[in-house]
Amino acid sequence: MESLASQAKPAAVLWLAGFLQAARLHRVVSFCASSRPLSARIAQCFLLNGFIFLGSLLTLKSVVIPILSWILPGDCSQLQEQHLCDHTVAVATYSFLRSVLIQIFYVLWFYPLYIFSFVLSMDYCFTILKIPIFHILNSGEPNCTFCNVGHLTYNDIAKHALDVVKRKSLDATKALDAHTISESTEKPEGFDEVAIGIGEQVYSILLLTIFFIEVSVIGYIPYFGKPMNFLLLSLMYAYYCFEYKWNFFAVSLNERLDFFESNWAFFAGFGSPCVLPIFFFSPLTSYGVMAILYPLFVLTAAGTQAEKVIDQLKPSHGGKLQRIPVFFIAKRLTTQVLQLFPEVQKEQ
Repeated sequence: MESLASQAKPAAVLWLAGFLQAARLHRVVSFCASSRPLSARIAQCFLLNGFIFLGSLLTLKSVVIPILSWILPGDCSQLQEQHLCDHTVAVATYSFLRSVLIQIFYVLWFYPLYIFSFVLSMDYCFTILKIPIFHILNSGEPNCTFCNVGHLTYNDIAKHALDVVKRKSLDATKALDAHTISESTEKPEGFDEVAIGIGEQVYSILLLTIFFIEVSVIGYIPYFGKPMNFLLLSLMYAYYCFEYKWNFFAVSLNERLDFFESNWAFFAGFGSPCVLPIFFFSPLTSYGVMAILYPLFVLTAAGTQAEKVIDQLKPSHGGKLQRIPVFFIAKRLTTQVLQLFPEVQKEQ
């Protein structure tokens, strides 16, 4: 109990610090003011996920469904011709037709729009696979072959923001201040670096995919499943937000996982604002809200010096936060899967 009590204060302090760092949305304004391409990407994101997606959902619930309910009422009290109430088949037919028309609206509009938005926005696999190649093959702008894969992407938003950070020579250019990446003569070059980078990123994709499945399953556990689901989702989204930055500055997977698990409370707080819509809106609405909020938190992560903030808070909580192996199960399962592919495992 004493050990648990000693961890409560540093966990609470770091959680609040992470939450406040995520809430510093004025950084979004600063980034957008410094980069015209970034402003365009943010505007496109709001147009697609906010105006079109959420606007369509609002139109469906506020206009389409009420009109269909008036034309095809499912309650006798709403029927203009009361004698139809004597025919239950007529009322049932109205209800069936109304449901079919609403489902057609979902199938022909919402689901394609959802998939379209998902493909354009959630380009995570392309993101982490192409960044290591950028560092090797191109010292300037990325190769157009990769850039043309979905212009409206969170990767584009993160890249433009990190370009601003790098251009201004801010301290935040250090992804992990105590683990600054520098060129080393022992570091592999050329094709070897490409192979190692791709192998590491394949491992990362598989690790995060298994972790996502783990988080989803935990959500169905009675009683404590929902709180655990919220905590793990917060950690997952925080990792996604900072992953762009860590990839951009070529931070190794071992370094980022070690730093993340050692400061889990900070990242749990950072990811909390992005996850909250899940618990207050329907699935489609929560997706639209999160799709708007997520790139904003990617930008706040780009401007956050996580290690500096964490170090500054150590005197205030007077204790060292115990590391929690957040990815323990995912790591074990990932290793088991990669054992089926010796070539990939050899590159790790």
